[in-house]
Amino acid sequence: MDKDMEKKAQPQEDQSSSSSSLVQKIQSLGQTNVPQAPDSNIHVLSIVGQIEGHIQLPPQNKTTKYEHLLPQLIAIEQNPKIEGLIILLNTVGGDVEAGLALSEMISSMSKPTVSIVLGGGHSIGVPIATSANYSFIVPTATMTIHPVRLTGLVIGVPQTFEYLDKMQDRVINFVVSHSNIKEEKFKDLMFAKGNLTRDIGTNVVGNDAVDYGLIDAVGGVKDAMEKINELIENTKGSQQEVIQ
Repeated sequence: MDKDMEKKAQPQEDQSSSSSSLVQKIQSLGQTNVPQAPDSNIHVLSIVGQIEGHIQLPPQNKTTKYEHLLPQLIAIEQNPKIEGLIILLNTVGGDVEAGLALSEMISSMSKPTVSIVLGGGHSIGVPIATSANYSFIVPTATMTIHPVRLTGLVIGVPQTFEYLDKMQDRVINFVVSHSNIKEEKFKDLMFAKGNLTRDIGTNVVGNDAVDYGLIDAVGGVKDAMEKINELIENTKGSQQEVIQ
């Protein structure tokens, strides 16, 4: 009799666990099932919300923690099955040093990289977008270029301003060396007045970012996939030439 009751109880437990899993998917993803991509040689990395660096942001903020991305980038570099990386960007910016660390990591990878600026690639998102081998921006996306800012208590001494200038120079030098924009033009956009409400800087939209030489081309997912596959084939071809 006990065995019969156990058999009846098991299906009920399985049903409750499956329904609980279904509820979790709906709560987390807004749908009951997520399409599973086949095994791919291309890894997709998302950088969204605010880039969190040395200071922990409030829990209600949508953040990308740079300490989570750094080991991922190392793993991508070491994984022989991954031949290319696509970076999806929709960020308001964030910690300058954390953003530069991510930019340097991406730019120093041996595998082909392509970035796509979606809703926005603002502030420190600009050098991250330019760190890839090739960059795209969708027509409606924007990129805000502005001087480096400090929040909170600022000590009004010359050393503070010197530190800000040096950090700003690091951002400028990185963007200029990893894109086709001229240093003078980038500085003009950074220090322009009147383009942003009660602020200094410039809001650059899709096609303008390409015209300035900041981003390589206007395009979306299809264009990025075609480009990353092209870069992968070029890399394989050059490696074969070296072996021969």
